[in-house]
Amino acid sequence: MKFAQEFLKNPVQIGSLFSSSKGLAKLITDSADLPTKSVIVELGPGTGVFTTEISNKKSTSSLFFALELNDILFEVAKNKNPDLIIYNSSASEINKYLLRHKVKYADCIISALPWAAFTDDLQEELLNELYNALEPDGVFLTIALLPAMISPSAIKFKKKLIKRFEKVFKSRIIWKNLPPAFVYICNK
Repeated sequence: MKFAQEFLKNPVQIGSLFSSSKGLAKLITDSADLPTKSVIVELGPGTGVFTTEISNKKSTSSLFFALELNDILFEVAKNKNPDLIIYNSSASEINKYLLRHKVKYADCIISALPWAAFTDDLQEELLNELYNALEPDGVFLTIALLPAMISPSAIKFKKKLIKRFEKVFKSRIIWKNLPPAFVYICNK
């Protein structure tokens, strides 16, 4: 319910009326090969659906933290995952928080940010920050909502991914997610 309320207050920041499904969370975390990753960052945990899956699948020795900009959703994610490190901050601050943990790069970044709702400039700014935060051979995974894929912003975002990353794959579609969604898997 809080997710829908926050979407109605700020649809560009939240991106969807519904929280991601467990099926989408399973797909994105399975695609990340989390047990082999040493530094994992989640951008936009929302209600913590991906956060819980990441925590369950990562190695116990991995550093994992999340960045959530929305104050209400930060509280929801933190309450759902009280033992995890979740910062109430923008994804643009990823490098600051990596340095706080005395590491320079993440080898895995998982995002539920609503890229298709962002302006061209914001997409560029955030992609630059996360690309710089990703180690060579690192992986960036992000969701894409199927209905938004025809928007000019989503088309531009896909082109930016293809231009910036060495390899970009699309996962299968999770039809039971509301709305249906898939994952971009991008290798640096």
